[in-house]
Amino acid sequence: MKKTIKFLPVLFLAVLMSSCSSVRVASDYDKETQFNDYKTFAFFKPGIDKAEISDLDKRRILKAVEAELMAKGMTKSENPDMLVSIFTKSNQRVDIYNNAWGVGAWGWGGFGRWGWVPGWGAWGPGFGWGGNNVSTRTEGILFVDFIDANKKQLIWQGSGTGYLATKNVEKKEARIKEFVSAMMTKYPPEASTK
Repeated sequence: MKKTIKFLPVLFLAVLMSSCSSVRVASDYDKETQFNDYKTFAFFKPGIDKAEISDLDKRRILKAVEAELMAKGMTKSENPDMLVSIFTKSNQRVDIYNNAWGVGAWGWGGFGRWGWVPGWGAWGPGFGWGGNNVSTRTEGILFVDFIDANKKQLIWQGSGTGYLATKNVEKKEARIKEFVSAMMTKYPPEASTK
């Protein structure tokens, strides 16, 4: 029993760190749309220009989206069936830990850059001995919109939620691919392909 208690903090930290790396995805779509009819795509520059992230990250996201769509048999075109746009949003999460392991409260703060800002206590993310420790991190949401090029109507939207910011370029590119790949498992919607 004593050995189990000694390993609980390590287990809790491992679960916390693995949950930080996961991407949560969701999608919504127009049930009347026949997604099999869409064979070509292009990027919707006016929408993409409004995304509040760096141009480098925009290019990384668009490259990942393009690769996923081409893997699904679509082709990029000057006269597309579908337009692709992206935008981002972020929420700041504040966790208050009481006496190292007890969670006191948490809530959402204002909006900031897309990425993750760690709050480090004495022993790791938001942990320490005695008193309250506060951990703040920014969770980013990436939205990918598919728009019918003729009707100019949104037909599908995917979202991926998680952290992104890292100083390592290779890790950042891998993280963006993870976001987009996880999101694109939802496209095309199964109900519309039957």
